[in-house]
Amino acid sequence: MLLQPLPWPDGKKLAAAITVDVDADGLIRNARPTTATCASRRCPWAATAAPTVAVPRILDTYRRRGLRQTFFMPGRVMEAYPATVEAIRTGGHEIGHNSWRLEDRPATPTSAKTEPFSRALDTHVRMTDRKPRGYRAPVCNLTPGLVRRLIVKDFLDDSSLMADEMPCVLATGPGTLIELTPHWGNDDRPPFAHFEEIGHLMPVRGPSDGLSAFFEEFEAMHAYGCLGMPVLHPFPTGRLARWRVLERWLEATLEATLEATLEAGDAWFAPLEDVAGHALAHRDLLRIDDLADVVPRPPHDRSLPNGA
Repeated sequence: MLLQPLPWPDGKKLAAAITVDVDADGLIRNARPTTATCASRRCPWAATAAPTVAVPRILDTYRRRGLRQTFFMPGRVMEAYPATVEAIRTGGHEIGHNSWRLEDRPATPTSAKTEPFSRALDTHVRMTDRKPRGYRAPVCNLTPGLVRRLIVKDFLDDSSLMADEMPCVLATGPGTLIELTPHWGNDDRPPFAHFEEIGHLMPVRGPSDGLSAFFEEFEAMHAYGCLGMPVLHPFPTGRLARWRVLERWLEATLEATLEATLEAGDAWFAPLEDVAGHALAHRDLLRIDDLADVVPRPPHDRSLPNGA
């Protein structure tokens, strides 16, 4: 069923990354810029407390299970929660670029797009002592121009386009980028996020029911040797009852992996940077999507096209 199968390290059956987007109240602030304060109902406690309540819970699970994973954080959230940034770093986890304040790039004038991206990049370097290697666009709204900017800024991978169950290559003028594709079916906002403030009025499902889609996705990825990558957020899935269900599944999966490792191997849990690095080392096996076939490069532009 896979056109471009990829061998995983040490004979593992699949790659797995439990990615967590720590965006706090970013979407609410964008939707309600004049009323999104903690003194207002437009700033739910669940969103603002997520970095200080749910993230430590998630980190504790990873620590006890010896996992290193990937978190994505907007620059504004990093500056607002420096202790959360430090805790993630101390655990040996990757922190990816997630914009400055979850700004909607397609709706932003071209002249205003560079500053927030650069500001967030500077924040990463200042607070983590390194440039981020990975990027995830707010609400997965990635533009071809931003792909070119990521390549120019020496990013290794993006995780925004819902294109494939395997890593692929995005190619454009300046070079290439590894794409690690998410999917709404593997995102926790549809089953759990219910925010009138942003018009997100989904019927909230019970913990096991809501997370069952992730587990079924993982089973399919396992069966065919793909990349299993849920997209989680601390304020929905970091809630105690939901995280308890996910932790139990994770522990069962890791125990099965340890048992299977004695024979042929099973799941390789790794940060996206490691997954992308492995994919890059097997570039000749990956599908290549040439963005020039989608959005032609303006003849007068030698760096970044309009819409960057």
